[in-house]
Amino acid sequence: MPAKKKSAPDRILLTGGAGFIGSNLALEIERRWPSARVTIVDDFRSGDFRNLTGFRGDVVAKNAVDYAPRATFDIVFHLASITDTTVHDQRLQVHDNVEGFRAVLGLAPRVVYASSAATYGITDERMSETTPPRPANVYAFSKVVLDNIAREHGAIGVRYFNVYGPREAHKKAAASMIYQLAVQMRSGRRPRVFKHGEQKRDFVYVKDVVTGTLLAAERGRPGVYNIGSGLARSFNDIIAALNSALGLSLDPDYFDCPYDFYQTFTEADLAKAQRELGYEPRFDLETGIRDYAKWLGWAAARAGREVDAKK
Repeated sequence: MPAKKKSAPDRILLTGGAGFIGSNLALEIERRWPSARVTIVDDFRSGDFRNLTGFRGDVVAKNAVDYAPRATFDIVFHLASITDTTVHDQRLQVHDNVEGFRAVLGLAPRVVYASSAATYGITDERMSETTPPRPANVYAFSKVVLDNIAREHGAIGVRYFNVYGPREAHKKAAASMIYQLAVQMRSGRRPRVFKHGEQKRDFVYVKDVVTGTLLAAERGRPGVYNIGSGLARSFNDIIAALNSALGLSLDPDYFDCPYDFYQTFTEADLAKAQRELGYEPRFDLETGIRDYAKWLGWAAARAGREVDAKK
C-alpha cells in the first residue's frame, strides 16, 4: 500500500528549475500547491528562461554548489546536474553533480533528488532498484555517488529513465532522441538512428515523470524509485509513432554506433514505485508522442493541430 500523503509544503526549493524536467515540475508544483512559495536555483548553463513562462516564484541565478539560503525549506527538489553524458570532464561532472547535491542536504526535512537509469549501466535485463550499479560513464558514476550519499541522509531518489516531452528544445544535441528525430522528420529528412533501430529504451513522458516525482515527495520513503514507462520500445517504434503523429512516411537512415558505453536496452521495473508511491504511468509511447506533437504544434491534421494546454 502507498504511504500516506504528507501535508502540502509551504516553502519549496527547486534546483535546476529552468531546465527540462525542472521547469515542468516547477509549473506543476505551482498548479498543485498554489499557496507554496517556490524558489528556483539555476545557473542557466543548461536551462532557459523561456521554460519558466508563467512561473510566479523567485529565481536565484547560481550553481547549487554556491547557494547559501538564509532560511530552510519544507522540501527540496534537487534536479540540478550536468545532464549531457557526452561531457567527459570527470572533475567537472563529479564536482557539479555531487557537490551540488551535498550543498542542499540539510536545507529541508524532505529532499527528493534526480538519480538516473544510467546507473544500471549496459545490460539486457529489466532494471530494479536492487540491481547493483554498473556505471559506464562519469555522468552515471556521479549519480551512483548521489545514491550512496542519500542513504546516509534519508533522501529520496527518483531514478529517471529516458525522458522526453515539452520544454526540452533548449538542450539541442542533449535533447531526447524523440525530439531530435521529430526535428529531422519535420524538415523532410530521413530519421537517423543506429543500426538497425532495434535498440530498446524505456521512454517516459515528462508528465509522468513529474507525477512520479511529486508522489515521491508526498509518499516516498528514503531510498530510490524507478520512474519510467515500464516498457522498453525500439527506435523503429519511435519512428513509426512519429510518422503517425506528424502525418509522414519516412524510412529510417541507419548508421554505425560510435560509442562503446551506449545503453542498448533500458526497462524500468516499476513494482516498488507502484506499491509504495501508487505511481502508474498514463502515457505509452504512442500517446506521449501524440500529446507532445500537439504541444509543439506539429501534429498531423487528422490528429488535430490545436496545441495542447501547456501544463
